[in-house]
Amino acid sequence: MPTNTPQNLRTSTRPPRNRAITLLAVGHACVDVYQGAVAALVPFFVAERAYTYAAASGIVLAASLLSSVAQPLFGALTDRKPLPWLLPVSTLVGGLGIALSGLGDSYALTLLFVAVSGIGVAAYHPESARIARTASRGGHTAMSWFSLGGNLGFAFSPALVALVVGFGGLTMSPLLLLPALAGSVLCLPALRIVQHGQDTTSGAAHHTRTPTPAEDRRSFLRLTLGVICRSVVFIGLSTFISLHMAQSTGWGPTAGTAALVVLYLGGAIGTVLGGRLAERWDRVTVIRRSYLLTVLAVAGVALAPGPLGYPFVALASAGLYVPFSLQVTLAQDYLPHHVGTAGGITLGLTVSVGGIAAPAIGLLADATSLRTALIPLIAMPALSWLAFRGLPEPAATIGRAHRTTPVDPPSEKAESP
Repeated sequence: MPTNTPQNLRTSTRPPRNRAITLLAVGHACVDVYQGAVAALVPFFVAERAYTYAAASGIVLAASLLSSVAQPLFGALTDRKPLPWLLPVSTLVGGLGIALSGLGDSYALTLLFVAVSGIGVAAYHPESARIARTASRGGHTAMSWFSLGGNLGFAFSPALVALVVGFGGLTMSPLLLLPALAGSVLCLPALRIVQHGQDTTSGAAHHTRTPTPAEDRRSFLRLTLGVICRSVVFIGLSTFISLHMAQSTGWGPTAGTAALVVLYLGGAIGTVLGGRLAERWDRVTVIRRSYLLTVLAVAGVALAPGPLGYPFVALASAGLYVPFSLQVTLAQDYLPHHVGTAGGITLGLTVSVGGIAAPAIGLLADATSLRTALIPLIAMPALSWLAFRGLPEPAATIGRAHRTTPVDPPSEKAESP
Protein backbone atom coordinates (compact mmCIF):
# COMPACT_ATOMS: atom_id res chain seq x y z
CA MET A 1 0.00 0.00 0.00
CA PRO A 2 1.52 3.38 -0.97
CA THR A 3 2.39 5.77 1.79
CA ASN A 4 1.55 9.46 1.89
CA THR A 5 5.03 10.69 1.11
CA PRO A 6 5.48 14.35 0.08
CA GLN A 7 5.90 13.24 -3.55
CA ASN A 8 2.66 11.23 -3.44
CA LEU A 9 0.87 14.14 -1.86
CA ARG A 10 2.06 16.44 -4.63
CA THR A 11 0.88 14.02 -7.27
CA SER A 12 -2.50 13.40 -5.69
CA THR A 13 -3.33 17.06 -5.07
CA ARG A 14 -2.16 18.51 -8.37
CA PRO A 15 -5.28 17.80 -10.52
CA PRO A 16 -7.71 19.29 -7.97
CA ARG A 17 -5.43 22.31 -7.65
CA ASN A 18 -5.53 22.75 -11.42
CA ARG A 19 -9.32 22.68 -11.23
CA ALA A 20 -9.13 25.29 -8.49
CA ILE A 21 -7.01 27.57 -10.68
CA THR A 22 -9.49 27.12 -13.52
CA LEU A 23 -12.44 28.00 -11.29
CA LEU A 24 -10.57 30.95 -9.79
CA ALA A 25 -9.69 32.17 -13.27
CA VAL A 26 -13.34 32.04 -14.36
CA GLY A 27 -14.37 33.80 -11.15
CA HIS A 28 -11.69 36.42 -11.81
CA ALA A 29 -13.20 36.95 -15.25
CA CYS A 30 -16.64 37.50 -13.73
CA VAL A 31 -15.24 40.18 -11.40
CA ASP A 32 -13.11 42.02 -13.94
CA VAL A 33 -16.09 42.31 -16.26
CA TYR A 34 -17.03 45.19 -13.97
CA GLN A 35 -13.69 46.95 -14.24
CA GLY A 36 -13.97 46.79 -18.01
CA ALA A 37 -17.64 47.74 -17.89
CA VAL A 38 -16.89 51.17 -16.43
CA ALA A 39 -14.90 52.19 -19.53
CA ALA A 40 -17.35 50.41 -21.83
CA LEU A 41 -20.24 52.41 -20.36
CA VAL A 42 -18.53 55.78 -20.94
CA PRO A 43 -19.70 56.19 -24.59
CA PHE A 44 -23.27 55.41 -23.55
CA PHE A 45 -23.15 57.97 -20.73
CA VAL A 46 -21.82 60.54 -23.22
CA ALA A 47 -24.49 59.67 -25.80
CA GLU A 48 -27.54 59.39 -23.51
CA ARG A 49 -26.67 61.98 -20.89
CA ALA A 50 -24.49 64.39 -22.91
CA TYR A 51 -21.57 64.18 -20.46
CA THR A 52 -18.38 66.02 -21.36
CA TYR A 53 -15.07 64.11 -21.58
CA ALA A 54 -14.16 65.40 -18.13
CA ALA A 55 -17.50 64.32 -16.63
CA ALA A 56 -17.26 60.90 -18.23
CA SER A 57 -13.71 60.39 -16.97
CA GLY A 58 -14.94 61.39 -13.50
CA ILE A 59 -17.00 58.19 -13.52
CA VAL A 60 -13.84 56.19 -14.14
CA LEU A 61 -12.18 58.13 -11.33
CA ALA A 62 -14.99 57.27 -8.92
CA ALA A 63 -14.49 53.56 -9.51
CA SER A 64 -10.71 53.75 -9.51
CA LEU A 65 -10.03 56.10 -6.61
CA LEU A 66 -11.83 54.12 -3.91
CA SER A 67 -10.55 50.88 -5.37
CA SER A 68 -6.96 52.14 -5.28
CA VAL A 69 -7.24 53.21 -1.66
CA ALA A 70 -9.23 50.20 -0.47
CA GLN A 71 -7.21 47.43 -2.09
CA PRO A 72 -4.07 47.79 0.06
CA LEU A 73 -6.31 47.94 3.13
CA PHE A 74 -8.01 44.70 2.20
CA GLY A 75 -4.58 43.25 1.47
CA ALA A 76 -3.40 44.14 4.95
CA LEU A 77 -6.51 42.51 6.42
CA THR A 78 -5.94 39.26 4.55
CA ASP A 79 -2.31 39.20 5.69
CA ARG A 80 -3.53 39.19 9.29
CA LYS A 81 -6.26 36.63 8.72
CA PRO A 82 -7.41 34.77 5.60
CA LEU A 83 -10.88 35.92 4.51
CA PRO A 84 -11.99 33.52 1.75
CA TRP A 85 -15.63 34.57 2.13
CA LEU A 86 -14.61 37.89 0.57
CA LEU A 87 -14.50 36.28 -2.87
CA PRO A 88 -18.24 35.57 -3.35
CA VAL A 89 -19.36 38.64 -1.38
CA SER A 90 -17.08 41.11 -3.19
CA THR A 91 -18.07 39.64 -6.54
CA LEU A 92 -21.72 40.40 -5.82
CA VAL A 93 -20.95 43.93 -4.59
CA GLY A 94 -18.88 44.68 -7.69
CA GLY A 95 -21.68 43.55 -9.95
CA LEU A 96 -24.44 45.29 -8.04
CA GLY A 97 -22.80 48.72 -8.34
CA ILE A 98 -22.49 48.49 -12.11
CA ALA A 99 -25.99 47.04 -12.44
CA LEU A 100 -27.45 50.08 -10.70
CA SER A 101 -25.26 52.69 -12.42
CA GLY A 102 -27.48 53.00 -15.48
CA LEU A 103 -30.67 53.70 -13.54
CA GLY A 104 -31.94 57.24 -13.17
CA ASP A 105 -30.16 60.28 -14.55
CA SER A 106 -28.43 61.58 -11.42
CA TYR A 107 -24.70 62.09 -11.94
CA ALA A 108 -24.10 61.87 -8.17
CA LEU A 109 -25.89 58.52 -7.91
CA THR A 110 -23.98 57.21 -10.91
CA LEU A 111 -20.71 58.14 -9.19
CA LEU A 112 -21.90 56.45 -6.00
CA PHE A 113 -22.86 53.20 -7.71
CA VAL A 114 -19.61 52.86 -9.67
CA ALA A 115 -17.73 53.67 -6.45
CA VAL A 116 -19.54 50.81 -4.69
CA SER A 117 -18.55 48.54 -7.57
CA GLY A 118 -14.94 49.70 -7.19
CA ILE A 119 -14.96 48.76 -3.51
CA GLY A 120 -16.27 45.30 -4.36
CA VAL A 121 -13.51 44.81 -6.90
CA ALA A 122 -10.96 46.11 -4.37
CA ALA A 123 -12.07 43.56 -1.79
CA TYR A 124 -11.80 40.71 -4.27
CA HIS A 125 -8.27 41.03 -5.63
CA PRO A 126 -5.94 40.73 -2.59
CA GLU A 127 -7.60 37.62 -1.19
CA SER A 128 -8.04 36.02 -4.61
CA ALA A 129 -4.35 36.62 -5.40
CA ARG A 130 -3.37 34.98 -2.11
CA ILE A 131 -5.62 31.97 -2.71
CA ALA A 132 -4.49 31.63 -6.33
CA ARG A 133 -0.85 31.70 -5.23
CA THR A 134 -1.58 28.94 -2.72
CA ALA A 135 -3.38 26.87 -5.37
CA SER A 136 -0.68 27.42 -8.00
CA ARG A 137 2.17 26.92 -5.51
CA GLY A 138 3.86 30.01 -6.95
CA GLY A 139 4.15 28.81 -10.54
CA HIS A 140 4.39 31.64 -13.06
CA THR A 141 2.37 29.79 -15.68
CA ALA A 142 -0.46 28.90 -13.31
CA MET A 143 -0.63 32.46 -12.00
CA SER A 144 -0.74 33.73 -15.58
CA TRP A 145 -3.82 31.54 -16.13
CA PHE A 146 -5.46 33.10 -13.10
CA SER A 147 -4.61 36.58 -14.41
CA LEU A 148 -5.83 35.57 -17.85
CA GLY A 149 -9.29 35.11 -16.38
CA GLY A 150 -9.36 38.76 -15.39
CA ASN A 151 -8.13 39.83 -18.82
CA LEU A 152 -10.86 37.82 -20.52
CA GLY A 153 -13.39 39.48 -18.25
CA PHE A 154 -12.08 42.82 -19.45
CA ALA A 155 -12.25 41.63 -23.05
CA PHE A 156 -15.79 40.34 -22.69
CA SER A 157 -17.16 43.42 -20.93
CA PRO A 158 -17.46 45.75 -23.97
CA ALA A 159 -19.39 43.10 -25.87
CA LEU A 160 -21.60 42.44 -22.84
CA VAL A 161 -22.27 46.15 -22.34
CA ALA A 162 -22.93 46.64 -26.05
CA LEU A 163 -25.31 43.68 -26.05
CA VAL A 164 -27.26 44.82 -22.98
CA VAL A 165 -27.02 48.61 -23.04
CA GLY A 166 -26.52 49.05 -26.78
CA PHE A 167 -29.87 47.49 -27.55
CA GLY A 168 -31.88 48.47 -24.50
CA GLY A 169 -30.27 51.66 -23.23
CA LEU A 170 -28.85 52.38 -19.78
CA THR A 171 -32.11 51.32 -18.12
CA MET A 172 -31.20 47.70 -18.98
CA SER A 173 -28.06 47.84 -16.83
CA PRO A 174 -29.49 45.57 -14.07
CA LEU A 175 -28.93 42.64 -16.43
CA LEU A 176 -25.21 43.24 -15.99
CA LEU A 177 -25.52 41.62 -12.56
CA LEU A 178 -25.60 38.13 -14.14
CA PRO A 179 -21.79 37.58 -14.31
CA ALA A 180 -21.54 38.45 -10.62
CA LEU A 181 -24.13 35.84 -9.72
CA ALA A 182 -22.23 33.22 -11.73
CA GLY A 183 -18.84 34.24 -10.33
CA SER A 184 -19.97 34.15 -6.72
CA VAL A 185 -21.24 30.59 -7.18
CA LEU A 186 -18.05 29.42 -8.91
CA CYS A 187 -15.93 30.71 -6.03
CA LEU A 188 -17.35 28.17 -3.63
CA PRO A 189 -16.02 24.88 -5.11
CA ALA A 190 -12.62 26.52 -5.74
CA LEU A 191 -12.36 27.50 -2.09
CA ARG A 192 -13.31 23.98 -1.01
CA ILE A 193 -10.60 22.45 -3.23
CA VAL A 194 -7.92 24.78 -1.88
CA GLN A 195 -9.00 24.18 1.72
CA HIS A 196 -9.03 20.42 1.18
CA GLY A 197 -5.53 20.58 -0.26
CA GLN A 198 -4.36 22.51 2.78
CA ASP A 199 -5.87 19.96 5.14
CA THR A 200 -4.40 17.04 3.17
CA THR A 201 -0.85 18.35 3.06
CA SER A 202 -0.61 20.11 6.41
CA GLY A 203 0.85 17.02 8.05
CA ALA A 204 3.79 16.89 5.64
CA ALA A 205 4.31 20.60 5.10
CA HIS A 206 6.01 21.36 8.40
CA HIS A 207 8.81 18.94 7.56
CA THR A 208 9.84 20.90 4.46
CA ARG A 209 9.32 24.54 5.42
CA THR A 210 12.30 26.85 5.27
CA PRO A 211 12.69 30.26 6.91
CA THR A 212 11.01 33.06 4.97
CA PRO A 213 13.62 35.44 3.49
CA ALA A 214 13.83 39.08 4.46
CA GLU A 215 11.63 41.58 2.68
CA ASP A 216 13.00 43.90 0.00
CA ARG A 217 10.80 46.94 0.47
CA ARG A 218 12.96 49.23 -1.64
CA SER A 219 12.56 47.01 -4.68
CA PHE A 220 8.85 46.66 -3.95
CA LEU A 221 8.49 50.46 -3.91
CA ARG A 222 10.20 50.76 -7.30
CA LEU A 223 8.00 48.00 -8.67
CA THR A 224 4.93 49.85 -7.39
CA LEU A 225 6.00 53.04 -9.17
CA GLY A 226 6.33 51.07 -12.38
CA VAL A 227 2.89 49.56 -11.86
CA ILE A 228 1.37 53.02 -11.30
CA CYS A 229 2.83 54.34 -14.58
CA ARG A 230 1.55 51.24 -16.35
CA SER A 231 -1.88 51.80 -14.84
CA VAL A 232 -2.04 55.41 -16.06
CA VAL A 233 -1.48 54.43 -19.68
CA PHE A 234 -3.80 51.42 -19.52
CA ILE A 235 -6.71 53.25 -17.87
CA GLY A 236 -6.15 56.22 -20.16
CA LEU A 237 -6.40 53.98 -23.21
CA SER A 238 -9.32 51.93 -21.91
CA THR A 239 -11.28 55.09 -21.06
CA PHE A 240 -10.77 56.95 -24.32
CA ILE A 241 -9.71 54.42 -26.97
CA SER A 242 -13.29 53.76 -28.06
CA LEU A 243 -14.00 57.46 -28.53
CA HIS A 244 -10.61 58.02 -30.19
CA MET A 245 -10.98 55.21 -32.73
CA ALA A 246 -14.59 56.17 -33.47
CA GLN A 247 -13.37 59.66 -34.35
CA SER A 248 -10.20 58.53 -36.12
CA THR A 249 -11.94 56.02 -38.40
CA GLY A 250 -15.22 57.87 -38.79
CA TRP A 251 -17.03 54.57 -38.36
CA GLY A 252 -18.97 55.53 -35.24
CA PRO A 253 -19.50 53.65 -31.93
CA THR A 254 -18.99 50.22 -33.51
CA ALA A 255 -15.38 51.10 -34.31
CA GLY A 256 -14.90 52.23 -30.73
CA THR A 257 -16.28 49.01 -29.27
CA ALA A 258 -14.07 47.01 -31.62
CA ALA A 259 -10.99 48.93 -30.42
CA LEU A 260 -11.87 48.23 -26.80
CA VAL A 261 -12.28 44.51 -27.54
CA VAL A 262 -8.89 44.47 -29.29
CA LEU A 263 -7.33 46.24 -26.31
CA TYR A 264 -8.63 43.66 -23.87
CA LEU A 265 -8.11 40.56 -26.04
CA GLY A 266 -4.53 41.57 -26.69
CA GLY A 267 -4.12 41.69 -22.94
CA ALA A 268 -5.33 38.11 -22.63
CA ILE A 269 -2.69 36.96 -25.10
CA GLY A 270 -0.02 39.04 -23.39
CA THR A 271 -0.78 37.58 -19.97
CA VAL A 272 -0.34 33.98 -21.10
CA LEU A 273 2.76 34.93 -23.08
CA GLY A 274 4.23 36.60 -20.01
CA GLY A 275 3.97 33.42 -17.97
CA ARG A 276 5.63 31.39 -20.73
CA LEU A 277 8.46 33.90 -21.22
CA ALA A 278 9.13 33.99 -17.47
CA GLU A 279 9.79 30.26 -17.56
CA ARG A 280 12.56 30.94 -20.09
CA TRP A 281 13.97 34.26 -18.85
CA ASP A 282 13.71 36.00 -15.50
CA ARG A 283 10.66 38.12 -14.77
CA VAL A 284 12.44 41.47 -14.51
CA THR A 285 13.99 41.09 -17.97
CA VAL A 286 10.66 40.14 -19.53
CA ILE A 287 8.91 43.09 -17.88
CA ARG A 288 11.55 45.63 -18.96
CA ARG A 289 11.52 44.52 -22.59
CA SER A 290 7.73 44.56 -22.68
CA TYR A 291 7.58 48.16 -21.53
CA LEU A 292 10.11 49.24 -24.15
CA LEU A 293 7.93 47.69 -26.83
CA THR A 294 4.89 49.41 -25.36
CA VAL A 295 6.43 52.87 -25.81
CA LEU A 296 6.38 52.43 -29.60
CA ALA A 297 2.95 50.81 -29.53
CA VAL A 298 1.28 53.64 -27.59
CA ALA A 299 2.86 56.18 -29.95
CA GLY A 300 1.22 54.29 -32.82
CA VAL A 301 -2.15 54.29 -31.06
CA ALA A 302 -2.05 58.06 -30.59
CA LEU A 303 -0.61 59.03 -33.98
CA ALA A 304 -1.55 56.37 -36.55
CA PRO A 305 -4.40 57.52 -38.82
CA GLY A 306 -7.72 55.75 -39.10
CA PRO A 307 -7.86 51.93 -39.02
CA LEU A 308 -4.05 51.72 -38.97
CA GLY A 309 -4.40 52.31 -35.24
CA TYR A 310 -5.89 48.87 -34.58
CA PRO A 311 -2.62 46.88 -34.89
CA PHE A 312 -0.97 49.32 -32.50
CA VAL A 313 -3.85 48.90 -30.05
CA ALA A 314 -3.25 45.13 -30.07
CA LEU A 315 0.52 45.56 -29.67
CA ALA A 316 0.12 48.07 -26.84
CA SER A 317 -2.29 45.74 -25.08
CA ALA A 318 0.04 42.75 -25.32
CA GLY A 319 3.00 44.85 -24.16
CA LEU A 320 1.10 46.17 -21.16
CA TYR A 321 -0.16 42.73 -20.13
CA VAL A 322 2.96 40.60 -20.50
CA PRO A 323 4.10 42.01 -17.10
CA PHE A 324 0.65 41.62 -15.53
CA SER A 325 0.92 38.38 -13.55
CA LEU A 326 4.73 38.62 -13.33
CA GLN A 327 4.47 41.83 -11.35
CA VAL A 328 2.16 40.15 -8.85
CA THR A 329 4.46 37.19 -8.13
CA LEU A 330 7.51 39.46 -8.14
CA ALA A 331 5.88 41.74 -5.57
CA GLN A 332 4.94 38.76 -3.42
CA ASP A 333 8.55 37.57 -3.53
CA TYR A 334 9.74 41.03 -2.46
CA LEU A 335 7.25 41.00 0.46
CA PRO A 336 6.98 37.33 1.48
CA HIS A 337 5.59 38.27 4.92
CA HIS A 338 2.80 40.37 3.37
CA VAL A 339 1.62 38.38 0.37
CA GLY A 340 -1.93 39.77 0.52
CA THR A 341 -0.75 43.37 0.66
CA ALA A 342 1.69 42.79 -2.20
CA GLY A 343 -0.99 41.15 -4.33
CA GLY A 344 -3.57 43.81 -3.48
CA ILE A 345 -1.29 46.67 -4.41
CA THR A 346 0.09 45.23 -7.64
CA LEU A 347 -2.93 43.36 -8.95
CA GLY A 348 -5.28 46.13 -7.83
CA LEU A 349 -3.27 49.24 -8.64
CA THR A 350 -2.44 47.78 -12.04
CA VAL A 351 -6.04 48.26 -13.14
CA SER A 352 -7.31 51.05 -10.87
CA VAL A 353 -4.95 53.85 -9.83
CA GLY A 354 -4.64 55.15 -13.39
CA GLY A 355 -8.23 56.31 -13.09
CA ILE A 356 -6.96 59.18 -10.97
CA ALA A 357 -5.23 60.58 -14.06
CA ALA A 358 -8.24 60.03 -16.33
CA PRO A 359 -9.93 63.40 -15.54
CA ALA A 360 -6.71 65.23 -16.47
CA ILE A 361 -6.73 63.45 -19.83
CA GLY A 362 -10.39 64.38 -20.24
CA LEU A 363 -9.77 68.04 -19.44
CA LEU A 364 -6.90 68.16 -21.93
CA ALA A 365 -9.12 66.53 -24.55
CA ASP A 366 -11.87 69.10 -23.94
CA ALA A 367 -9.33 71.93 -24.29
CA THR A 368 -7.49 70.55 -27.34
CA SER A 369 -8.38 67.24 -28.99
CA LEU A 370 -8.58 63.62 -27.93
CA ARG A 371 -5.55 62.72 -30.06
CA THR A 372 -3.49 65.42 -28.37
CA ALA A 373 -4.61 64.24 -24.94
CA LEU A 374 -3.36 60.70 -25.63
CA ILE A 375 0.18 61.78 -26.59
CA PRO A 376 1.44 62.20 -22.96
CA LEU A 377 0.61 58.52 -22.38
CA ILE A 378 3.60 57.59 -24.55
CA ALA A 379 5.91 58.53 -21.68
CA MET A 380 4.27 56.24 -19.13
CA PRO A 381 5.66 52.84 -20.26
CA ALA A 382 9.08 54.48 -20.59
CA LEU A 383 8.86 55.48 -16.91
CA SER A 384 7.83 51.92 -16.03
CA TRP A 385 10.91 50.64 -17.88
CA LEU A 386 13.09 53.01 -15.85
CA ALA A 387 11.49 51.87 -12.59
CA PHE A 388 12.29 48.21 -13.36
CA ARG A 389 15.88 48.85 -14.45
CA GLY A 390 18.30 47.20 -12.05
CA LEU A 391 15.62 45.47 -9.97
CA PRO A 392 16.83 42.12 -8.62
CA GLU A 393 15.18 38.83 -9.51
CA PRO A 394 14.52 37.29 -6.07
CA ALA A 395 14.67 33.62 -5.36
CA ALA A 396 11.04 32.50 -5.59
CA THR A 397 9.51 32.17 -2.14
CA ILE A 398 6.35 30.59 -3.56
CA GLY A 399 4.27 32.16 -0.85
CA ARG A 400 6.15 30.54 2.04
CA ALA A 401 4.34 32.77 4.49
CA HIS A 402 1.08 31.10 3.47
CA ARG A 403 2.22 27.79 1.97
CA THR A 404 0.79 24.56 3.20
CA THR A 405 2.41 22.27 0.62
CA PRO A 406 5.99 21.21 0.08
CA VAL A 407 8.15 22.80 -2.57
CA ASP A 408 8.55 20.90 -5.82
CA PRO A 409 12.03 20.03 -7.05
CA PRO A 410 13.50 22.80 -9.24
CA SER A 411 12.93 20.81 -12.41
CA GLU A 412 9.16 20.66 -11.92
CA LYS A 413 7.02 23.49 -13.24
CA ALA A 414 3.47 24.49 -12.45
CA GLU A 415 0.97 23.00 -14.84
CA SER A 416 -1.71 24.90 -16.71
CA PRO A 417 -5.28 24.19 -15.73
